[in-house]
Parts: sequence; structure tokens; C-alpha cells
Amino acid sequence: MILAVLAAPAVAECPAPPDVANELEGLFEEARAAPNDQAGRLVSNQMWQMWLRAPDAAAQEVLERGMRKRDVYDFAGALSDFDRLADYCPLYAEGFNQRAYIHFLREEYGLALVDLDKALSLQPRHVAAQSGRALTLMRLGRIDEARSQLEQALKNNPWLSERFLMAEGGPLAPAGEDI
Repeated sequence: MILAVLAAPAVAECPAPPDVANELEGLFEEARAAPNDQAGRLVSNQMWQMWLRAPDAAAQEVLERGMRKRDVYDFAGALSDFDRLADYCPLYAEGFNQRAYIHFLREEYGLALVDLDKALSLQPRHVAAQSGRALTLMRLGRIDEARSQLEQALKNNPWLSERFLMAEGGPLAPAGEDI
């Protein structure tokens, strides 16, 4: 029955995603104040749980099914589910972020960038989409843009695993002074 709803979005509409701005700001503050990597990871996991709350049960089912398919490398099946989710819930940033991840895994970086830009237009402080965008830009050879994007993400969550890309010798490390 739930699948019928997603098969016919003209009949049913996805509700607007909840406003998570206050919850997100609180999590950013916790992440910035975290004393170590373990505490920072716990806060990062809370952010993920927030983003993975779909607007309704039908969308949640498709999101979770797509993620299960992705986890077993059924990228075509996952992409189909995330296409359905993006069509049904065009205001839900995580649908676009998940679809972008499939494109990234398939090395379709241009398509990933389109979906990441859409996700960030809907949820500008989605640090997972920001870090995914940084990785995508890096793969496209757009290093300065990638570095700038990752810096934005790290301002809100300094514990992202991608932070190591900016360490000395890393592919996004700030340029050193020339001799």
C-alpha cells in the first residue's frame, strides 16, 4: 500500500520536511565543544539520525530500502529508489544527498554535484552533503573549491572523517608558502 502512494505522487503528496534548524544548531554546538573524536562521532551520528528522518512513512520506507540496496552494491536499485524519493519528496534534502552518493560511487561526479547542489539549496548546513560535495569537487580536480567546501563543513562539525584531507600532505591541505 505504501508503494502505491509513491508510485502515484499526484494522488498523495509528501509533507514538508520538519524544520530542524534549532536541533541542527544545537548539534553543531555540541560538535564544536566535543572534547575528542569519540564524543564528536557520537554527535555526528545524531546529525545523521536527524537527516535520515523522512517526512512520512512512505518516504522513510523508500529511503531505507534504497540504503539497504546501496549497502549490498545494488547501485541501480538504490538509484531507482532515490529517484522515486526525490520525485515524491522534492523538498527533502536527504533524498538528493543519498542519490548523489550513488552517483559518486558510480563515478558520475557531474550528476553527483547536481544532486549535492540541490540538497544544499534545501538544507544549506547539511554537513554530510557539504563534505560529499568537497569529495566530488576533489574528484573533478577542482581543489580550491573542494577545500573551501570542506572548510565550511568543518566549521559546524570539526569531527568529520574528511578533515584528514586538509592535514599537511593531504590532497586538500592549504597551499604552503613558496621558498
